Amino acid sequence: MKWQNICFKCANLIYTHHFLQEQIAEMVYLAEGTRLKLTDHNKDSDGMLVSSRTNSTYKILTNKFKGQIPSNIFNNLNSQLVATFIKERSLYYEGERSIKNFKRTITLPFSAECIRQLSEHNETGNFTFTLFGIPFKTYLGNGFDEKRDLFKQVITSNLKMATSFLKIEQKKIYLLATFVQEQQTYLLNEEVIAEASLSLEIPLLVKVGRVSFSIGTKEEFLYRRLAIQTARSRVQTSVNGNRSGHGRKRKRKPLEHYLHLERDYIDHKLHVYSRRLIDFCLKHRAATLILTDQQEKEEAAKAEPFLLRNWSYGQFKDKIAFKAAKVGINLIVE
Repeated sequence: MKWQNICFKCANLIYTHHFLQEQIAEMVYLAEGTRLKLTDHNKDSDGMLVSSRTNSTYKILTNKFKGQIPSNIFNNLNSQLVATFIKERSLYYEGERSIKNFKRTITLPFSAECIRQLSEHNETGNFTFTLFGIPFKTYLGNGFDEKRDLFKQVITSNLKMATSFLKIEQKKIYLLATFVQEQQTYLLNEEVIAEASLSLEIPLLVKVGRVSFSIGTKEEFLYRRLAIQTARSRVQTSVNGNRSGHGRKRKRKPLEHYLHLERDYIDHKLHVYSRRLIDFCLKHRAATLILTDQQEKEEAAKAEPFLLRNWSYGQFKDKIAFKAAKVGINLIVE
């Protein structure tokens, strides 16, 4: 938990410093000699930095947190966030998006080389390894066979791990492992264009020529969410009648099960819907995917706060964009 708290502070420091660096040129109230170029002074005489922009925040993190957390964690965090900031800085500059604010639930990134002595536990089929000198034993849970096959391939050097993450939630540690896989080649037709529309009644409606396909329904999406909300409401009603034992924490313990249940269900649905959309495009060999009339739809969505609570159009588009880029489909958002 201490590492996660430090990582949370590091992330906010990185974004704050890079945002300030980006805005220095716009601070008209500073003297001309102060508003120099945002470059390395060693490479450019007009530069104001003593290192590269990426290394500038790494120096700050090293100065503040060296010895408190493995440097590999904040080094990976710094590299990833700086790359994300540079990608999105035009939106911050134009005021179309607010600067990110990271929470204490942030994940901890680390390089694949940090996982050592990875081996299979013969009795349970799980795996053991050391990370930063700390011994771990996995519990693979759902999708046991698929996960075991991936780790076996890593042991036999048939598959490599990429930068992965540790997620700490409710006193449990989750390993969010990522793997380097060869990019699959798909035969796409540049002349075939798919048009997808996100709406309230039908989460996704996609057309290729005269062929149309609807993905999900309003009722399907709401049914499980209403069931979760009703069950959580029943548990809340019974809280006062629970045995206290250790006070408030003991009384509210049954509510922990529902803490992120609805959020996780929605995240799962977004994955399913975006995957089915990309599969449809691949089936018809569409090289371009257009999300049509999105700005109007998002304005209309504000009038449906109940339906769209925890439903993130931005997150939905990000998942579609990620899956589209993975198979080589060009995504256009209108």
